[in-house]
Amino acid sequence: MQISSRFTLAVHILTCIKTFGDSNKITSEFLAASTNVNPVIVRKILGQLKKAGIVEVARGSGGAVLAKPENDITFLDIYKAVDCVGDGELFHFHENPNPLCPVGRNIHAVLDDRLIKVQQAMEKELASVTLKDVLDDTQNIIKSQQ
Repeated sequence: MQISSRFTLAVHILTCIKTFGDSNKITSEFLAASTNVNPVIVRKILGQLKKAGIVEVARGSGGAVLAKPENDITFLDIYKAVDCVGDGELFHFHENPNPLCPVGRNIHAVLDDRLIKVQQAMEKELASVTLKDVLDDTQNIIKSQQ
């Protein structure tokens, strides 16, 4: 199982917005060129980020900007904004295990609390990383390549 690529696309998009925003108009076409995905997908992600209050987007040729400082945007904010998992649950449990089977009858009791703890640990780690961390690392790599 993988978390949707919308998360990494959103981080990429936000990094481009901050990196290139002072010198370029950040449109979905501009972002699509960097991410190498269709501008329609970029617009969908921008819409989700806007709804979450992470970006501001001017319709038409206005472009996108961050709605708050990059050190106030965590991976968890981005993860939640782009709906990486259904219904807020990282692990989707098969719904009808066989109650006549001793494993099927008890699998929820065995796994549910553990899976909740795993998701909480992941979300805690996501909350500890900010967009500023990504921007700083990106700038350091770009400088080292020059």
